[in-house]
Amino acid sequence: MNAILSARPAASLPQELKDDIDLRPLTGHIGAEIHGLDLRRALGAPTVAAIRAALRQWKVVFFRDQVLTHAEHVAFARQFGEPTIGHPVYGYVEGHPQVYSVGRNRFQSRHEGEQLIRPWTGWHTDVTAAVNPPAASILRGVVIPPYGGDTQWTNLVQAYSGLSPTLRAFVDGLRGIHRFAPPEGQNATDEFLRKNRSRPLVSEHPLVRVHPESGERALYVSPLFLQTVTGLTPRESRQLLELLFEHVVRPEYTVRFRWQEGSLAFWDNNSTAHLAPRDIYDLEFDRQLYRVTLKGEIPFGVDGTRSTAIEGEPLEAYE
Repeated sequence: MNAILSARPAASLPQELKDDIDLRPLTGHIGAEIHGLDLRRALGAPTVAAIRAALRQWKVVFFRDQVLTHAEHVAFARQFGEPTIGHPVYGYVEGHPQVYSVGRNRFQSRHEGEQLIRPWTGWHTDVTAAVNPPAASILRGVVIPPYGGDTQWTNLVQAYSGLSPTLRAFVDGLRGIHRFAPPEGQNATDEFLRKNRSRPLVSEHPLVRVHPESGERALYVSPLFLQTVTGLTPRESRQLLELLFEHVVRPEYTVRFRWQEGSLAFWDNNSTAHLAPRDIYDLEFDRQLYRVTLKGEIPFGVDGTRSTAIEGEPLEAYE
């Protein structure tokens, strides 16, 4: 399990899995569209296996023309794991506890002030402040602007492979502190402070995570949540994190997805980070998506040591 596996997408899916889905890769390292399925209906075991294999290979897969209800969204997710509560701090859609609303203006009540924008600003892996971040996230587009609002993902396995052998050997043994905090340059609102006091989440994770299924090593750095590297001085920590943050968002590791009404993105949260769009705030159009997350394992690093919780409880399945 601790061997370094190739970060390049594996050879094409076995023929028996190919026969179950129409898979269309989008870039050299990440992202593929899957066509020809109706996600409102229960999928057969071979199709579920094919989607799982595509997810391992391409890290994020996309579906088009899937107009689902909240209940259908959750039912689709259950075929791949156990849904968690919509969001451990910010709650869920009333009547649908597994669904989290990703609305255009959801940050306005949380932060105030001018955000410091850097090349990696906003990139994140979902809920890494929890000791067991979600294994996967499934995001559904409902109200989509006529232009703008694209989401981007990056392949953290490929990013790890792209480091020099010397730097890989160094970061293999490091751990970092992930926490919920206001973005750089902004202040927390009273609502953010109140909710974060009621459900604080702070965890220490390895900087290099071994994937629980594939055994691949991923550079497990989440710029929005990873604050410091354990054991380094503040200056050393900041310099190293900025190097790694800039590295993981290199264009060749990423895919950009143009949303349409009924689009659905399903990503491996163990091996990707993603970026929500900022251009929507310069446009007058509404944008509304909904997310379901699947319960994940406590990460472990190259030496087999698991992540540890500093504050907060693990994310649990929500039936």
